[in-house]
Amino acid sequence: MNRVTLIGRLTRDPDVRYSQGETPLAIARYTLAVDRRFRRNSGGDNEQTADFISCVAFGRQGEFAEKYLRQGTKIAVNGRIQTGSYTNKEGQRVYTTEVVIEDHEFVESKGASGNTGAGFERQDVPPVSASAGEGFMNIPDGIDEELPFV
Repeated sequence: MNRVTLIGRLTRDPDVRYSQGETPLAIARYTLAVDRRFRRNSGGDNEQTADFISCVAFGRQGEFAEKYLRQGTKIAVNGRIQTGSYTNKEGQRVYTTEVVIEDHEFVESKGASGNTGAGFERQDVPPVSASAGEGFMNIPDGIDEELPFV
């Protein structure tokens, strides 16, 4: 099974191009900086290290990247690893590895990223009020007859 899940930040704005033809297809390329689980200890400093993963998104996912993703946006992606190769201008064989994105998901709100225009905040979820006990909504008395699972 070829399945990849990554959480990281975009190193720059996505590079989006459209294919030629009757129905143009969006192709978005970007790099995710994904923190490693362990830190490298160099000279006594705990230095965070990251891997820089090349990603490509096609079609609707490419359009989504063009519209919503910006440098610094923290996202979670799901996809698959794809390898390939080509011959460069000097005649050398170059091998590539990239993640083909199947879906994107924002990991933090626009305000938390410290980056205007990056991502979006969910407006449809009301904040939990302090009066709700243990984070649960209070259910009014006498509503038991209306609940289908009692």
